[in-house]
Amino acid sequence: MTPGRQYAFGRFRLDADAGLLFRDEERIQLAPKAVDVLILLVENRGAPVRRQDLFQKIWSDAAVEDGTLTSHISLLRRMLGEQFIETIPKRGYRFVAEVEELQRSTADGRLLLAVLPFENLSGSRKYDSFSDGLTEEMITQLGRLNPARLGIIARTSAMTYRATDKTIEQIGRELGVSYVLEGSVRRAGGRVRITAQLIQVSDQTHLWADNYEGSLEDILALQSRVAIEVARQTRIRLLAPEQNPRSVIPAAYEAYLQGRSLWERRGADELRLAIRCFEEAIHADPDYAPAHAGIADTYLAMMDRGHLSPREATAKARPYTLKALRLDPDLAEAHVSLGHAAFHEFDWPTAESELARGIELNPGASMPRHYYSNYLLATGTHAEAIAQAEEAKRLDPVSPVVHCNLATILWQAGQRERFAEQARKTLELFPTYSRAWEEVGRMHEQSGAFDAAIEAFRRAGSLASLGRAYALSGRTDEATDVLRQLHDAAKTSFVSACDFALIHVALGDHDEAFAWLEKAWDERSSLLPFLRANPRFATLRDDVRFRRLIERLAFPDTVEA
Repeated sequence: MTPGRQYAFGRFRLDADAGLLFRDEERIQLAPKAVDVLILLVENRGAPVRRQDLFQKIWSDAAVEDGTLTSHISLLRRMLGEQFIETIPKRGYRFVAEVEELQRSTADGRLLLAVLPFENLSGSRKYDSFSDGLTEEMITQLGRLNPARLGIIARTSAMTYRATDKTIEQIGRELGVSYVLEGSVRRAGGRVRITAQLIQVSDQTHLWADNYEGSLEDILALQSRVAIEVARQTRIRLLAPEQNPRSVIPAAYEAYLQGRSLWERRGADELRLAIRCFEEAIHADPDYAPAHAGIADTYLAMMDRGHLSPREATAKARPYTLKALRLDPDLAEAHVSLGHAAFHEFDWPTAESELARGIELNPGASMPRHYYSNYLLATGTHAEAIAQAEEAKRLDPVSPVVHCNLATILWQAGQRERFAEQARKTLELFPTYSRAWEEVGRMHEQSGAFDAAIEAFRRAGSLASLGRAYALSGRTDEATDVLRQLHDAAKTSFVSACDFALIHVALGDHDEAFAWLEKAWDERSSLLPFLRANPRFATLRDDVRFRRLIERLAFPDTVEA
């Protein structure tokens, strides 16, 4: 949940986004329009607010009499006391009390901070990946300071503000943060100079600014100094003693950052280039654990994007995760990679323990929670799965991936209304993102609006879902044609066996569906862990073949049962 605008005056606290007024933490019952009047006055405190402005902004959709505003002002004075609102004859009103804008925090009391993309001032675009990498490293370091008190917005959301013309106040409102860290980095030979400043969102106050300069080998130490100063300025107590970060080999570090930059783009060509960069990093420093984890992440990303089968991807990724953990047992990325791979190998104990360890080591990252939410859904813990997916969204509020993941989990958990709301919201936020159209298509499919579902699946480019919608709507010829297209595609690239199974289920051909599910087992299809929860397989659940397949998956709850 995004924290709202909170104001305190006298004994009162006003939650502007929720439209609630409290006296000594006891809620005061007020009509919605009266609260709107109070919010407008408080947010313009000290300045006159004209009567016509109040009418225009609060009653813009209706014609009201002048006495309506007067009665609302009288009501507020009875509730608050006469000393808060001053009448300016023939003009309007002014809120005259001293107001404190409270820091934005999460529901559990944590402050939130966003690290904006560090600006590359090195005079060459070739250092863009270096400045992006510095941003990501700062997010990681800050996330480890005291996760119980300070939450950090994830990289995906932070990077959307590169070269933005939005104000700090706008960014703070969109991300729901109390503080923003912004800065720049300048490379010159083997030297690096970091400039950073910390800004309080509530009043755009610059709390602190400083420069840090050193050799490239000491880049991690420079980042650590910035993080420690942020902790001091925000009065966050460090959980562990300050340590001296190890130095890095510049060639390995820079190749690694270039690889991560390519990995973030997720295209097939970029992922292949990312592996080459990580291999260059390992060549420069064979003991550089992040590069080994980077290769594992890349193979797993190829799987997620459908470029590799799960069996092939996990076989390639697992040795690199294990090597990374031998080199650095506390590397969060490696634990998450191992947990991600284990999930697709149906190794549930390893998936659970490694993903949980990844969250423990890097609690501010959204992706570990993203994967962990899927593990929880697959193993039957739906409420906690939703909670983890929502936490991932809070940490990464403008990431289309985490928004879609939450929608999918709500859908499979049977939360129909919440799923529909999240699907619509996701498409509204990310209208060009193909998977957002997939979510909306499923929303229409579950309500039986098949024509709308077909159009959405077309826009998503999702052949399996499109073929299924054709079959459900009785257009069997079109569904059969989609099956032919999938067979043709499978001749040159990986196509999951579950794609075929989904269409055959909708066609009512259960024998053929189970034949494809057997092939899905052999390839370790990414859909199989969700077999029990996925509503599209509901018509198979009473078949003994379905129950046997669930037994082979050996989920923890079925084994314990």
